[in-house]
Amino acid sequence: MVFAPIFATANTILAAPMQEMNEPDVVRTLKLPSGVRIQEIVEGKGREASEGDLVEINYVCWRSNGYFVHSTVDQFSGESAPVILSLDDKQIVKGLKEVLIGMKAGGKRRALIPPSVGYISENLAPVPEEFGPRRSLLSHAKEPLIFEVQLLKVL
Repeated sequence: MVFAPIFATANTILAAPMQEMNEPDVVRTLKLPSGVRIQEIVEGKGREASEGDLVEINYVCWRSNGYFVHSTVDQFSGESAPVILSLDDKQIVKGLKEVLIGMKAGGKRRALIPPSVGYISENLAPVPEEFGPRRSLLSHAKEPLIFEVQLLKVL
């Protein structure tokens, strides 16, 4: 008998209609004519990168099956070793160049880069200096790669 009022209150609470939930924003994927797929994670507020610019970036690269290849940010210490790239056709992976052009400093994008616009040559940047990551990256050049890129500065 002592518990009856509590159960009556609980039934009233359980019978109340649920509040409407706001759904999170959907992350949209932009597919470029080259086959590169881009997701905007953080929209930057700084200067926009253009063809021919010099840019400073941090990146993480994975194979399309999720296996880690290389990163400019140490996952344990958080220290970064950003790379500086020229946004021209001679020095950079074409698909990565497409990801960076139009991006604003401070922004972050994730991209799936097909092999046709990926590492078609060993001379294209960015390539890790360390032997293991370099070998891993170049040995998987014929498969899609996922890059998460943060544009630090447009120089």
